[in-house]
Amino acid sequence: MRYRVSKENLAEMKKQYNNCLCEDCLTFYAKKTDNMIEKPLIFVTNDDGYLSNGIRALIDILKPMGKVVSVAPLREMSGQSHSITVGKPLSLSCISKTKDFEEYALDGTPVDCVKMAFDKVLCRKPDFLFAGINHGSNVSINTIYSGTMAAVMEGCSEGVASVGFSLCNDSKESDFAYCLPFVEKIAKEVVSNGLAKDVCLNVNFPDGEIKGIKVGHQAKGYWSEDFKVSEQRDGKSIFWLGGEYHCEDESPLADWNLIKEDYAAVVPMQVDFTAYKVLENIKNRFEK
Repeated sequence: MRYRVSKENLAEMKKQYNNCLCEDCLTFYAKKTDNMIEKPLIFVTNDDGYLSNGIRALIDILKPMGKVVSVAPLREMSGQSHSITVGKPLSLSCISKTKDFEEYALDGTPVDCVKMAFDKVLCRKPDFLFAGINHGSNVSINTIYSGTMAAVMEGCSEGVASVGFSLCNDSKESDFAYCLPFVEKIAKEVVSNGLAKDVCLNVNFPDGEIKGIKVGHQAKGYWSEDFKVSEQRDGKSIFWLGGEYHCEDESPLADWNLIKEDYAAVVPMQVDFTAYKVLENIKNRFEK
């Protein structure tokens, strides 16, 4: 567990514990003098809305690890990617506020929630950001459409250790029982040891029993669109987006394939989209 301690309190701790600041002493001291040690500040959001079962389960897991503050969309915002709200005001509602837990609902996108939290709710960057647990898969190309992973990327771009969790079942009544022990394990590891600079994690779970955790990469694949057409009374047609995912990746470590083998798939990701492997080639072509 990580703690923030003021210089004055640090001096007092050293005095009482003969300069010992090991994990056991810190933990004991934290329990004994809670007001002197600031717990890790953990921010939580999602794209399914603040009432979704997934975010409720995630909050419960994170509460013992630090002070938890959640700002999540007022309603479902799935598939909003990295969109932000411009041209209209946002409304923020406080749902609950205690010493170690605060919850807010924002009538905006997941990235709006991150920006609002960092600027107006937390008034500083949190120590960690966790998003989810998403109702639905965010493997492969789904990552670029995901509001959950957009929130994670936003946190990562701000230098905050950020992780997104998703269950490959889009039902609003999804059963998270199998994945919760793995969510807790991953969250504890990140809170204890952080993440490398400019790196975030995309974690997906199969729907059902889980064999274990595998670290892999984003699968190569695409969606073939299939819009369903219906007709309104005024004669205008309306369309509902649908489609089928096609995986083109045979690698056993592709996240889609790991999920099919009943493993939790952990993919390290980064905000920098630069294609470094062709940088010199492009430079030689255009810098003439």
